[in-house]
Amino acid sequence: ATYIFTARNGIYIIDLQKTVKKVEEAYNFVKELAANGDSILFVGTKKQAQEAVREEAERCGMFYVNQRWLGGMLTNFETIRKRIDRLHDLEKMEADGTFEVLPKKEVAQLVHEKEKLQRFLGGIKDMKHLPAAVFIIDPRKERIAVAEARKLGIPIVAIVDTNCDPDEVDYVIPGNDDAIRAVRLLTGKMAEAVLEGKQGEQLAE
Repeated sequence: ATYIFTARNGIYIIDLQKTVKKVEEAYNFVKELAANGDSILFVGTKKQAQEAVREEAERCGMFYVNQRWLGGMLTNFETIRKRIDRLHDLEKMEADGTFEVLPKKEVAQLVHEKEKLQRFLGGIKDMKHLPAAVFIIDPRKERIAVAEARKLGIPIVAIVDTNCDPDEVDYVIPGNDDAIRAVRLLTGKMAEAVLEGKQGEQLAE
């Protein structure tokens, strides 16, 4: 890969200057999208990424998938929306007291169903239409998400390790996708880009 400039004792060293430039390119792209009022979907389901993805996406008011990528989340979004509608229905039933008048056994089943839907779809439950871009941590692990985004022509911003194929990604951020600190830092950077873009959008109004 062009981002690796030396391999020392089998350890790949990423060119930091190139990395900084790539982070800037991705940052500006995400900032522009947010300034236009577009949405970005943050995706990272590996252990090292789950917490950062949820926290940073929530911090900047964007959507996320951090448990498991369900096939069709993008390519079959209408079907996924039906599952999200079901989640909203269950939340409403819980809030308006419906659960209190139903038999305990039925309530237990409904609560279990709600928790499962919340776990997998909670991060996209307010996503009304397809995102303008996806930000992915480890495209190799999230290859289904990558394939779906590519099929639909949705631009991909991704943290790409030395073992990933950068050709599938539109905005490559070279970095160690296994290091929690690196993942949090770079995910935080994308959240900052969204927040800065949104600020610009408000000023423009």
